[in-house]
Amino acid sequence: MKQAAAVIVLFLVLAPARAAATAPESAGAILKKVDENRVTGNKVILSEMTIHGRRFSRTVRARSWIQGTEKSFSEYLEPPRERGTKMLKLGDQLWTYYPASDRVILIAGHMLRQSVMGSDLSYEDMLEDPTLHDSQQGAVSGEETLLGRPCWVLDLRALREDAAYPSRRLWVDRERYTVMREDRFARSGRLLKTAVVESVRRFGDRWLPDRVRFKDALKEGEGTVFAILEIQFDAAIPGAVFSKAALKK
Repeated sequence: MKQAAAVIVLFLVLAPARAAATAPESAGAILKKVDENRVTGNKVILSEMTIHGRRFSRTVRARSWIQGTEKSFSEYLEPPRERGTKMLKLGDQLWTYYPASDRVILIAGHMLRQSVMGSDLSYEDMLEDPTLHDSQQGAVSGEETLLGRPCWVLDLRALREDAAYPSRRLWVDRERYTVMREDRFARSGRLLKTAVVESVRRFGDRWLPDRVRFKDALKEGEGTVFAILEIQFDAAIPGAVFSKAALKK
């Protein structure tokens, strides 16, 4: 009897500690760790974007130079018809250079909702702030497993009234703080876009998705697969790269 009582007392003492260890963190704390994992200083990325249309698929290769969250410059390398096309992001402005016409165009207004090279990504998606902690708020709504990884499920709403996606649902790896899936919704609650991670790779001391399938719910086809081929962190990037003059070089 005494042994049984001792076991009960021990369980009551340890139960709160066990519960605290497995209890979900706040959504804000999770988003902060997600940002710390994926938002870095200077980096250079070689990537491929495979666009699966209704009738055929094509792959576009690009190299991007990125500085923090405000500056990025991308140059498309393949296929030949897209080679030399360039894109510059400075804060909330986006310019594209088309070599065929030798023109630099500011992407603004209704043009932001257009598809980038026929993909499931819009120019508006390219301008999205990659930090989540300062742009979203919400709560942990559950737990699920994706690619064999236990994840927190977060239901979030945008802090800005003019956000492209007023609400979204995130699946975040509980250990690596990598976003494994993201569903983006309209104000009405209609699903607009999904981003599903197909594989994750370790780059240095970070775990990052290296293959993600984006799907515009309003388009036909099997979506657009974005794959990271190479990534260099803490890269030395000349300031002149992030200028409109660089678009025509």
